[in-house]
Amino acid sequence: MAFQKPSHTFTKIHLKALRTNNFKILFALSFTVFINTLSFAQDIPVKGKPIEKSEKDIVIVSTDSISKPEVSEKEQDSIIKDSIKPKKELLEHIVKYHATDYTKFSQKDQRLYLYNDARIDYGDMNITAGSIVVDYYKNTVYAKGITDSIEGYIQKPVLTQGSNVVEPDSLIFNTETKKALIFNSKTEQGEGTVIASITKKENDSVYFLKDAKYTTAENLDDPEYYIKLRKAKIVPGKKIVTGLANLFIYDVPTPLGLPFGFFPQSEKQTSGVLIPSFGEQNDRGYFLQNFGYYFAINDYLNLAVLGDYYTNGSYGMRMESTYVKRYKFRGNVGFRYENLITSERGFPDYARSTIYNLRWSHSQDSKANPNARFSASVNLGSSTYYRNSINQINTGAFLNNTLSSSVSYSQTFQGEPQVNYSVTATHSQNTNTETINMTLPTFQGSVGRMYPFASKTGSKKGLIQNINLQYNIRGENRIQTTDSLFFKKEMFDDAKAGFQHTIPLSTNFKVFKHFSVSANTSYNEVWTFKTINRYYDNVNRETVTEDVNGFDSFRTYNFSTSIGTTIYGMFNFEKEGKDPKIQKIRHVMRPSISYNINPAFDQYYDSYEVISADGLTTSEVEYSRFEQGVFGTPSKNFSSSMGISVANNFEAKVKDKDSTATEPKKIILLNNLNFSTSYNFAGDSLQWSPVRMSGGTQLFKNKLSINFGATLDPYALDSNNNRIDKFNIDNGGSLFRLTSANLTASWSLSSKQADKKDDKRDPGIDENVRSGGRDDDLFGVSQDFANQQLNRDKDKDGDEEPSELYNFKIPWTLRVAYAVNYSNSRRQNEISSHSLMFSGDIQLSDKWSVGASSGYDLKNAGFTYTQLRFERDLLSWRMNFSWIPFSTRASWNFFIGIKSNILKDLKYEKRSQPDIQL
Repeated sequence: MAFQKPSHTFTKIHLKALRTNNFKILFALSFTVFINTLSFAQDIPVKGKPIEKSEKDIVIVSTDSISKPEVSEKEQDSIIKDSIKPKKELLEHIVKYHATDYTKFSQKDQRLYLYNDARIDYGDMNITAGSIVVDYYKNTVYAKGITDSIEGYIQKPVLTQGSNVVEPDSLIFNTETKKALIFNSKTEQGEGTVIASITKKENDSVYFLKDAKYTTAENLDDPEYYIKLRKAKIVPGKKIVTGLANLFIYDVPTPLGLPFGFFPQSEKQTSGVLIPSFGEQNDRGYFLQNFGYYFAINDYLNLAVLGDYYTNGSYGMRMESTYVKRYKFRGNVGFRYENLITSERGFPDYARSTIYNLRWSHSQDSKANPNARFSASVNLGSSTYYRNSINQINTGAFLNNTLSSSVSYSQTFQGEPQVNYSVTATHSQNTNTETINMTLPTFQGSVGRMYPFASKTGSKKGLIQNINLQYNIRGENRIQTTDSLFFKKEMFDDAKAGFQHTIPLSTNFKVFKHFSVSANTSYNEVWTFKTINRYYDNVNRETVTEDVNGFDSFRTYNFSTSIGTTIYGMFNFEKEGKDPKIQKIRHVMRPSISYNINPAFDQYYDSYEVISADGLTTSEVEYSRFEQGVFGTPSKNFSSSMGISVANNFEAKVKDKDSTATEPKKIILLNNLNFSTSYNFAGDSLQWSPVRMSGGTQLFKNKLSINFGATLDPYALDSNNNRIDKFNIDNGGSLFRLTSANLTASWSLSSKQADKKDDKRDPGIDENVRSGGRDDDLFGVSQDFANQQLNRDKDKDGDEEPSELYNFKIPWTLRVAYAVNYSNSRRQNEISSHSLMFSGDIQLSDKWSVGASSGYDLKNAGFTYTQLRFERDLLSWRMNFSWIPFSTRASWNFFIGIKSNILKDLKYEKRSQPDIQL
């Protein structure tokens, strides 16, 4: 590259008076005339014989009156095919330059001077600096800053070429060779910055450095750490290759170093080795954890394969994959397997077990297909996986007692009527009893609601026009098994399958203007492929139940109706001359009465006789051959019952504290207060069912949520604490007998500073949710700090400058959950459970934060699972400490490492893990 000299119009010409010399002038003019007389131009070649052309071939080139000499085509070709190639243009791009103070060109020095906010643009290269000097004789560009008496050295050069930016103190650039010497440069390479005293730019894609520093620190003038590179080669956007390199912390050298190093700088994800964590466990010896390889398969899919190994023979394997396609779907899948060995072979406490866990989450973008949707949420495996896992990532989920999964596909066919269907596979697993219930699969289909008597135009009115019906079908293949038979062929031996068809017919209308009436009837048909046959074995003196394979079915129907209304009440406390704080209380009450009738379908019931040893019939037992079916059995008894319910809502209008407000402020006193009971007309005793009361409210700007409930039984108990057909008030008691009650409250408190912070959920809580745990930290969070190095500083509000004064505003959050249950169904009069859980975080400073989660069992007088957390933000580093002080999982975990992903393997981690209880 070379710079073209500016036009002479930019040259400053200074004129001054000269003394004339007539003799010399006359001599020069005579010599000029003599030279012009003897000089001649190139001879005009002899014309060749012109080529004859027809009038059609003649092309008029010019209409100038002065005729031009004809040139034969043959001689024109000889000039074009000249062996001397034309000289290449001096510049390939347009050169643009600018300076605020002055732009000066010196013909004597052949230099262009640009001063103050100087700028040169040439192709994809741009140089800005305080001062730029272009030397046309040496083909060099010299850029440097300028010195200000107040601010010092300012307007340092910035060299930009493509996406590569270099910020040195000064630089020299050769426009022909495109090489450069850069002094005291700062260059961003990926997530880090390279600070070099001398940099040699070989070409557009190679830099050589000497005595350089590589760091991810934000303060480049005084970085808290850096890796010193004695010699290095940089290929921007691809790699950094170094010779001897070691770690410095605040300019203090450490023994951590390598004879050579390689830093990938690709802007795209790349495959690579995952560095493990080293440590020692109490009963498994030394270990390597999280060692593996990351496969960057493509822009839509990745895979991480990890493993753990313990010197006593225990090992673990994990595979984690994430996939995403924009506007289509996204998801992640993971499989974990651990082979755990306790003690040594030959010892009495030797034990060996294998545990595994499979997780899959898939969600479809709503824009992908509005009429079809596929989703998955899978969490299944060994019931003891979260309790016995040796990996710290499962710390926040070991209290889970339920694992559940669901994979579903649904589709809608638009039209009149609309048709829908879905296929779902579900899984529910109790980790305490190790019982597993699955449906493989569940099929559901429906035909949209149809109004056969409605008018084609206008709204539907009246009893007849509102008659509607629809069709629903549900099919299930239900499996119940245990951990020991999971994924074995035996788990399918007791599978149950069946279909249920339902056709509901309903209508609704109004009576007396204010009452809404609805009437419903439903036809139900159940198909099953396995029934039972039961009889009494006189030889073995026992009841025998046999499975009968084959198609069978039963049909039922019922009828129900209800009437309800809404009553509004207003209590006005406003009076003339008074302005009370509580101005009005609004009460909304929704009473409802329903009636249900279910016929008896005793034709589907059989009986067998129990015969005593002397051959006499002692009893006759009825049973239904559909007892073990998927959708239950038809009702044997006739039922005619009435249901009564009342729903209440209370709101208040209070005087607003804001004096400028024109309307009173509305607050909710009770979100709901509901009462319900029923009366069975067909029953011969205990016709009234207990009254169920439930309610809830939210206080203090929805920060305190309270829910409560109680069961009130109108019947008394006998001496054996059994219900009798006698009202409790007639037995000398109260109108109702309190049989159970419950109260739950959750309170979330935070300072105003914490409210202003960005509400982003901790990644440890996200891991809890994926594992089937709580969406808070009341049971603790994951301790896998090495894989959760997130640069949260980027999430902070950068507009607020830190103050050098003492910060008395300490952000904090506190979450409290309280639960109590009371039982008195058989005069036990006891608190069945009573617990208090709490968790909180305190940000002592911008860099220090402390968190804890614990609880107290008020009934058994003991602390529940407790976890203490400490976190220190060390600018480019992060330090975490987690401590579980007691319980069977008592342990601690210390971690310190660099936040940046490119150097996240530069870390130190120490763990004290608990002994695994098998």
